[in-house]
Amino acid sequence: LAFCRARVVRVPKGPLIRVVGTEVVIPCSVSDYDGPSEQNFDWEFSRETDFMRIVSTWDSTFTSEEYQNRVGHGDIKLRRSSNDAVELVIRNIQPTDQGIYKCSTPSTDATVQGNYDAEVQVKVISDGLSVSGSKARSSMSLKLSEGDSIKLRCSAITTSPEHTHLHVTWQIKSGSTWRDILSLTHEGKFEPGPGYEERYRNGDIRLDTGANDTYRLSVSQASSVDGGAYRCLVSEWVRGADSSWQKIQEKSVEIASVSIQRTDVVISTSNVSVTERDSLDLTCNITTDRSGIFQAEVMWYFSASPDDTLSDAQVLLSMDHDSVVSDSTLISLSHVDRNSYRLLVRDVDVEDSGYYFCQAAVWVPLHNGSWHKVVERTSAPVSVVVTTLEPDYEVFLNASKTPKFSDDPTELNCMITNAQDTEANIRFTVSWYYRKRLRSDDVVTEELLATMDADWTLLLGDRSRERTQNGEIIFSKKAADTFSLRIQWTSESDRGDYFCVISAWSRHRNNSWVKSKDVTSASVSIFWATQDYTLTVEAVKLKPFFVAGHTFEMTCKVSSKNIKTPRYSVLITAEKPLTDQSNPNGTTRIISLNQDSVVRLEDWTDQTRVDGVVLEKVQENEFRYRMYQTQISDAGLYRCVVTAWSPGGGGMWREAVNGLSNPIQIDFQMSGPVFNVSVHSDNPTIYQGELADLLCIVTTEGMALEPDDMSFDVSWFAVRSFALDREPVLLASLNRRGIVTQSRRNGSSDLSLERISPLEFRLRVHGCEDHDFGNHYCVVTPWVRSATGVWQREPDIKAKPIFLSVKMDVLNAFKYPLLIGIGLATVIGLLSCLIGYCSSRWCCKKEVQETRRERRRLMSMEMD
Repeated sequence: LAFCRARVVRVPKGPLIRVVGTEVVIPCSVSDYDGPSEQNFDWEFSRETDFMRIVSTWDSTFTSEEYQNRVGHGDIKLRRSSNDAVELVIRNIQPTDQGIYKCSTPSTDATVQGNYDAEVQVKVISDGLSVSGSKARSSMSLKLSEGDSIKLRCSAITTSPEHTHLHVTWQIKSGSTWRDILSLTHEGKFEPGPGYEERYRNGDIRLDTGANDTYRLSVSQASSVDGGAYRCLVSEWVRGADSSWQKIQEKSVEIASVSIQRTDVVISTSNVSVTERDSLDLTCNITTDRSGIFQAEVMWYFSASPDDTLSDAQVLLSMDHDSVVSDSTLISLSHVDRNSYRLLVRDVDVEDSGYYFCQAAVWVPLHNGSWHKVVERTSAPVSVVVTTLEPDYEVFLNASKTPKFSDDPTELNCMITNAQDTEANIRFTVSWYYRKRLRSDDVVTEELLATMDADWTLLLGDRSRERTQNGEIIFSKKAADTFSLRIQWTSESDRGDYFCVISAWSRHRNNSWVKSKDVTSASVSIFWATQDYTLTVEAVKLKPFFVAGHTFEMTCKVSSKNIKTPRYSVLITAEKPLTDQSNPNGTTRIISLNQDSVVRLEDWTDQTRVDGVVLEKVQENEFRYRMYQTQISDAGLYRCVVTAWSPGGGGMWREAVNGLSNPIQIDFQMSGPVFNVSVHSDNPTIYQGELADLLCIVTTEGMALEPDDMSFDVSWFAVRSFALDREPVLLASLNRRGIVTQSRRNGSSDLSLERISPLEFRLRVHGCEDHDFGNHYCVVTPWVRSATGVWQREPDIKAKPIFLSVKMDVLNAFKYPLLIGIGLATVIGLLSCLIGYCSSRWCCKKEVQETRRERRRLMSMEMD
């Protein structure tokens, strides 16, 4: 791989054609050089003989005597554009400057390679371009109205000896800058200026060529932005040696100064305030300086917002340029004079409050008799406020019935007094509110009980909805000026302040009702003194000493204060020791009796003793609980949970207060044996498909029992994790009657559970799979027969878990696939050998006939 690099000096391809008197810029650049990044340049000039030195970037004495004056005055200078490029600038070029220009770069390379100078020819031609307006060189002044057309013309011609093209651009000056309107390029293309693209596509702006090298600009639908000074800018272009276009000169001439008289639309009235039922009078004035024939098209809009885009505005009335008015009953539009149009809205309503707009369009006749719209304007919005005639009235609230005790009725009357200016178009409705009373200074917001619409439809609040639907609260209108609120059975939660709000509604033209005024009454306090409810419950154990198998009996005596005709509901609970596996939460709901004396079993789950618990009402305030054939597992603390109920409204009962009795303890003296449980396995690590044996061994300590006097419920559980952080899964259970129950399994392995001795129980997992791993343990419930022949249940005992690991037998897993593969490979190999032998023996046998070989001598190399 070779890499070559040499200095290259570049100038534009010649000849460069320039017009006399213009400025010439010749660029020169250097690349692929060594040394410092900033390079120096020397420029020389030759007409036909030797080169004369013009200017240098590094040697101030480089300039020849002939050019010292022009270089000193700045007519010829060097302008550096980068470290490796400069531009030779010649102002006011003359025919004597025509010739060859050479750009040289002093060497900074280690070795001399490439070119160190470049030449370009400059050709100077005479100025043959002339640009003029329609009236010689003086610009004219035009005063037009908005919507008129602008037509301007300029003339441009060139007598250049070279083949040049003209580029014509019409420009407008608004302020201090000139902006392009439309151009006819030197390539014959039309290019609209920025902001004029859409008007050019619509045909409102055109540039036409005419005879005598004239270029005419036409602007239709002139607006205020079209006012300003207009000029015609013409540039002359020539195609260079590299086929690129180069601008050689540019001339311009101002054609006209145009002023546009704006057409304004104004509503003569400013912000208006009108009383309801009066008339609204607005006038739209069109300001224009047109003296000719024109007609106006007027349209009135109404909007709720002052947005002049009229996106959500409503058309009220319109008049076209033929003076045809759209029909309306309460709104009229009339033509007052040549430029004024009046809008009259009769019998205004509150809904007429908003913003009003007047939109006007000016139409002028054309030569063919048709009309043409030249301008359209929208006025600034006028705010109109319609004030209502509010009725004058007062509101008074009194309590005709006040409660002295709970469940007494309450009745409030909200009355309208001193009503004035209440004509037939006024309607009254009521809203009821409640405010809770607090002893502190906290601010409590009011709660809506009910309200009425203008059509007297009752809307209920969240606080009173259910009670109103049940008939406990009644809202009514007793008279035209009286509204009533009645609470059939007042509760303590109803104590507080009540007030009402009377709303006045006015009917509008479209028969709709709009709220015009609210008057709030003073509040009325509903309150009565109460004492706190008290409830005392005492539990008594009737038999102080008893043993397992006997009947446990206790009574609950209830006493209450400040509760009117109470009734009681009773719930019996038991707090078992935390070691009891059947109830890990500690508290069990056993049986209950409600205020209507209906008994219900709660969490009593012993199916063998469904009728073993009884709860009955002895007296109005005394209840008795019995538990027959008590078991050792029934040990714990027993309580009575009592709820006092007082009669509420509508035959319903209302909860008043709760009470809890003292605990009654059932405790058995354990004189029998103590049971222990353990899990054992001879081989806790097995392979897939093998049999896993797990033994649950029960041992006893203390008093010895006969095997027939004890029995066991055994349950096996598994936790499918190493750290015992998952829920246990029941595998199988064996009750004391010998019935085995298995849980549903998803795998192919099977379980068996059996009793192999009076104190040993074996769990077998047949055909173990990988999902059979985990911690396995058993839970044993001992049953002991007492001397009276009654079976007593002992507390559950949980064994310490043992981890069963299931591994995969790699040899047995691959033994049969390996033997089958070897056998198939052997059979296929023998079959291939047999097929090959038969093919070579019978199918591919050919007779070969020997031909006589000719004996020839070898040819010598030279003859060959």
